[in-house]
This record gives sequence, structure tokens and C-alpha cells, in this order.
Amino acid sequence: MPAMNDGHPAGRSAVEIFTPSTYDTAVPYDLFARLRAESPVRWIPEPPIGPWREGPGFWAVFRHADVKHVLRTPEDFSSHLGATQIRDPDTPADLRFVQDQMLNMDPPDHSRLRRIVAAAFTPRAVRALERTIAERAAALFEAGECDFVEVAADLPVWTLAHVMGVPAQDRRLLYDWASRVIGYQDDDYAGLSTADAESLTPMGRLALAARPELGPGVNPRSRAALADMFAYAHALARTPVDGESVMAAMRKAGLTEAEFENMFFLFAVAGNETLRNGIPGGLLTLLQHPAELARLRADPSLLDSAIEEMLRFWPPVMHFRRTATRDLTLAGQTIRAGDKVVVYHASANRDPSVFPDPDRFDLGRTPNDHVTFGFGPHFCLGAHLARAQFRTVFRELQTWDVELAGSPRRLTSNFQNGLKHLPVRLRRRGRNAWKGAAPPA
Repeated sequence: MPAMNDGHPAGRSAVEIFTPSTYDTAVPYDLFARLRAESPVRWIPEPPIGPWREGPGFWAVFRHADVKHVLRTPEDFSSHLGATQIRDPDTPADLRFVQDQMLNMDPPDHSRLRRIVAAAFTPRAVRALERTIAERAAALFEAGECDFVEVAADLPVWTLAHVMGVPAQDRRLLYDWASRVIGYQDDDYAGLSTADAESLTPMGRLALAARPELGPGVNPRSRAALADMFAYAHALARTPVDGESVMAAMRKAGLTEAEFENMFFLFAVAGNETLRNGIPGGLLTLLQHPAELARLRADPSLLDSAIEEMLRFWPPVMHFRRTATRDLTLAGQTIRAGDKVVVYHASANRDPSVFPDPDRFDLGRTPNDHVTFGFGPHFCLGAHLARAQFRTVFRELQTWDVELAGSPRRLTSNFQNGLKHLPVRLRRRGRNAWKGAAPPA
């Protein structure tokens, strides 16, 4: 392993990209910019943080071209060998378990599972959902003050519940599970449990009863920590619904038990986080750039390019990890087989070699080759659905005047670019706000 350059100011600064508290106030784009220019592939130590033990360190990849290269070459940079989180699974059994998740597979196994899931996320399937999603989005807003993070969290949870066949009474379980996994580095989210047992279905109450008692430092993505989620997944797959739920169809598709459980995890958590983080982040960015918000109101045809720019400017997921399969060289650095390699989407999305004036928020930016949804074999299957939900929310918000009603609070996380609170004040605009715009699809 390379020597840690802790005695050099750049070494001390570089480790900040790993430290969750760095992100309490903002994503360190200035640090990304400096490292991208000075050492675009850089060794980062993993010091112990709270209950989390010290790790072996990793190579951080900052440039757009290098990020794309890593993501499109699974033969060199594997999702499977060590999974896709910086933190290594705690035990060999935990590693074997997460390796059965589609997110943590390489072709051809990844391709097999992706084909099974793909039918739920085709453009045609998403178009069939869009009007229903638009109706739901329109029902979320009412005049007055609200926490927009809570408002925005409802839509992805509702949409996923609809796709997965989760009864309305149990939707809050999806919210809690995603909070525990997404926000485990944040004290407010790590043990969150907001579902009301009395309002749940019998299988929802059984899931609550199966929730494990876990001490500090237990990996929230381990099978032990997710016992209640998986108990619910199996019960849901056995429950008759009108038509066949996606989860029941997957259970019949020949998935192993671990593959099925991990697929439920992928839907319930990964399918939730992009919207739950991205939509509030997009609104905050618009409010911080009033001239661009006015530009969008004046020209609603900019909506699609505006969504792409929001996704570039506020990527909900800041990085993903790969593991080198062999000794190789990347951007002049010698990487050994087994080394962790972590690509920083947040840095790649501000690379000036791809995005002129990258720190400028430009709703008309084109082309916009952001990597917020990844690249290569693991390009996000739910990208169509995510964009559809962005469109419905921000189309509806065009009929409202929105202003900040307090200070936003960020999520403590080195992985998720999220907000915990976004207090806003809403006032209905004239119904002609979308005059001349395309109606909801």
C-alpha cells in the first residue's frame, strides 16, 4: 500500500473527503477541484470514526474520464470482489451476502438479474405510471410552511410501494428502512423508527417484531441489521394482490433467497435515495439561484434540461467503490490487485474539461454528460422513473411561489448528498403559471 502522506497539508486535507462531518455544511467542491488538478487519482486513508473501525484506505478517482473508465471496465474494477461501499463488510459471511445484490455483481451474473428487473423500468412502463405519479405529486403540496424534505420523501416511497405491491399502510416502513441505511452516519437517522405499529398490516407488524436490537458499529447493510426488512419481503412475496407484484414475480424468476432479499433491498433503499435526496437538493439549488428559477418560470420548455442540471449540480450519491482485479495503472498511479478504487461522481460532475464553467448553475446547459446515474453496466435502472418523478414535482412547483422559511440542515454522510430539513413557505400562484407548457404526460 502507498504511504499515507499525513505530514503534508494536502494529505491532511485529502482525508476530509472520507470524513462524514465534512459534509455537514457542504460538499467540498473546492477540495475536489484541487485534488482533480493535482492528483486526479489519490490515495486516501480511512481513519476510525466513532464506532467504525479503521480501514485499509482507498484510491479516490476525481476526473470525469477516469470515473467513466472505471465504471465501464468491470473486468479491471469489480463491483463484486469487495462490494460497492467504501466500508468493507464486517465478516466473510456479510461479504458473501451482499455479493448476491445486483449492485454488487459483475457480468454475466449482473446481466442476468438486470434482465429480470428491467421490465419494471422500461420507458413504456414508466410512461404508464406518469399520470398517476403526477396526480400524487399534485396532492403533496398545500399553502403554508412545511419541511420540503418530508413532503418530497413521500413521492418516491409512494411510487416504490405502488411498483412493489406494498400496501399503503406499510409505506412508512420503506421510509424507515431507507433512513437507517442511507443515514447511518447521522445520529438522527441511524435508529429511526417512525412507523405506527397500530396502522400497519399484519405483515408490517410482524416485520416490526423482527427488527433486531443492534449495538453501535454494526453495519446497517448486513443481513443481521436488515432482518425486519427481509421478513417483510418474504411475507409480501406470498401475499396475493391484484395482478402480480414485482416482488412476487421476482420470487418466481428463479432468484436464490439471498438474491431475492437483496433485490427487495435495492428497490426499497436504492430506489428511494436518489429522489429523496435529489428533489429537495434540486429545489434548494433553484432557490439559491433565483435568476435561474425565474428563467425556468419564463420558459417552461427548459424543464428537462433543468432537471439534468439539477442532477449534475446536486448528485444524490457522491461516490461508489470498486475493487481492482489485477495490478494496473490509472492516471499514472500504480494500483494493486485488491485495492479499493472509489469514483467520485460529485467531482466528475464539476470537471471543467467536460463542463465549461462547472460551478455555474445553468438550466440550459447542453450537452450535460453528468454521471449522477452512473455509467457502464451499472447505469441506474431506475433513471427513467427518477426523471419522471423529478418532472412531475418541478412541474407542479411551477404553480407555487416558494421561499425558504428557515435554515436547511444537511445529512451527515460521506456517501449521500442529502438534506434532513428544508423549511419552505408555499403560496399558490395563478393557474396560468404553465400557460403554453406541455401538460403532464
